[in-house]
Amino acid sequence: MTALPRPPLILASASPRRRDLLAAAGYQFEVVRPEVDEVSPANFTLREATSCNALRKGLATARATPDAVVLAADTLVALDHEIIGKPRNHEEAARILRLLSGRRHWVVSGVFIAHLRIGRSETFSVCSEVVFKKLNDEMIENYLARIEPLDKAGAYAAQGKGRAIIARIVGSRTNVIGLPMEKTRAALARFHVRRDAPPND
Repeated sequence: MTALPRPPLILASASPRRRDLLAAAGYQFEVVRPEVDEVSPANFTLREATSCNALRKGLATARATPDAVVLAADTLVALDHEIIGKPRNHEEAARILRLLSGRRHWVVSGVFIAHLRIGRSETFSVCSEVVFKKLNDEMIENYLARIEPLDKAGAYAAQGKGRAIIARIVGSRTNVIGLPMEKTRAALARFHVRRDAPPND
């Protein structure tokens, strides 16, 4: 039986965290930054909004590279059904962390994978629950001095030093970082994308 040809993998994302997750999982890939504006219609659920944005990013890239498998994702944070985006400045980041202090919130990632040459695509979403420690102003300022919050939904990170303010995560931790690798690995295998190196767990 002849093995199916191995398609190249493209990550349609500017997120360094998604790049790190894919690389740590042992994949080789090219990065393309899609020129697509993200949308968040008021009547969309978190799953609908993230899946819509992932599809928009992925299709914009896949149409230009139909021979490749294109992976795109979008991640949003919500507290009490209100979406919390990326902070515009340090003051807004501190306000968001005060709002999340001692409370639980949800992180949803939508993922879109497509190989247009064979006419195949797949979309899925993953939700994780995150509970923060109780934070005072000194803890918040110390935290913001250790990470870069402006490129992160919810103004925090779930990896490295960013984990310091998280009490627990229920569900996928990599989803909170930006790409739910458990389901992503399984989906990429269905597109005949194989890893080039053992995972760096």
